[in-house]
Amino acid sequence: MRAGGVLFLTERIMADSRLSGHRVAILATDGVEQVELTEPRKALDDAGATTKVVSPADGEIKAWQHDHWGDKIPVDISLADANADDFDALMLPGGVMNPDHLRQDERAVRFVREFFESGKPIAAICHGPWLLVEAGVVRGRTLTSWPSLKTDITNAGGDWVDREVATDQGLVTSRKPDDIPAFNRKMLEEFREGTHSGRIRGVIAEQSREQRL
Repeated sequence: MRAGGVLFLTERIMADSRLSGHRVAILATDGVEQVELTEPRKALDDAGATTKVVSPADGEIKAWQHDHWGDKIPVDISLADANADDFDALMLPGGVMNPDHLRQDERAVRFVREFFESGKPIAAICHGPWLLVEAGVVRGRTLTSWPSLKTDITNAGGDWVDREVATDQGLVTSRKPDDIPAFNRKMLEEFREGTHSGRIRGVIAEQSREQRL
């Protein structure tokens, strides 16, 4: 094999294993936008991560595909049995029904908050940031989302921007399925970087401030 071919193969192996050993939770339920779960999951799997679908639903969830029901997706871990400490990162796919149901489930909201408070990276696309709003973790953060969430994010103290991907101390957000390539690139980058100690310090400072009030 020529030197150039060896270099290409080495780079490909390094790319394919850059998240080797990382465990990623994908929190979803019925109505999840199919492509917003399957495509980021494939990118994570291809990078060597171990992905697990976590859901309050039993057995499987029904995905939504544009304007009709899509495939059934197996649930790997029940939300009741899931522990944020067992994962290195969290991915929140969108779809309108999916995060709307999850944000009404205190276990799901607490699961998301635990990732944020421990400084672990989180990636959310489309309507997925609804869960970040419900978890109370967007204040002072720059995010994007499906445009209809702009008011919710702004009211929760976040800085909403209209671009294909936004990153802020391990938080990766995108607007819609068309943004998935950019979303995946930044998600892999931030997940590989790992825990953000600055975010942990910010959480501690915010908790101290609230205790003084």
